[in-house]
Amino acid sequence: MLAGDTLKTKLRSLGHRCTSQREAIVKAIIDSPEKHLSAEQVYGALSGEESGAAMATVYRTLDLLEQIGILRKVDFGEGRARYEVITESGHQHHHLVCLECGKVQEVRQDLLSALEALVADEYGFEVKDHMLQFYGVCAECKPKSRKSR
Repeated sequence: MLAGDTLKTKLRSLGHRCTSQREAIVKAIIDSPEKHLSAEQVYGALSGEESGAAMATVYRTLDLLEQIGILRKVDFGEGRARYEVITESGHQHHHLVCLECGKVQEVRQDLLSALEALVADEYGFEVKDHMLQFYGVCAECKPKSRKSR
């Protein structure tokens, strides 16, 4: 994950200040069990702290952190963006999105490495990244989903 020193170094190297609000926003995402928070959820996580961040500050900070490569904006088709910290490898992982409860789980294995190699060989295309999302019903919702049928 992203250490506080890494955040400070990256922000400063790009000419930005590492404010306590920016640190608190990244910390809120890292500390969240879900790891895929919307701007509203980030703001909610900060309200208990003495961060002093207004909602507009959260939006601006999330945009900045996305632009400089600390956060990635993800869209799970629910009409709002969510954010996650970019891993050290920078390579995309996959997501399982429950259509019942909205929970998002990460699949850490890179299931598409063989496909990337095939695309590179067959088409001469250099793959930089990819995104794969599976939509379905999670293990917790599956029993409930079967009862409602």
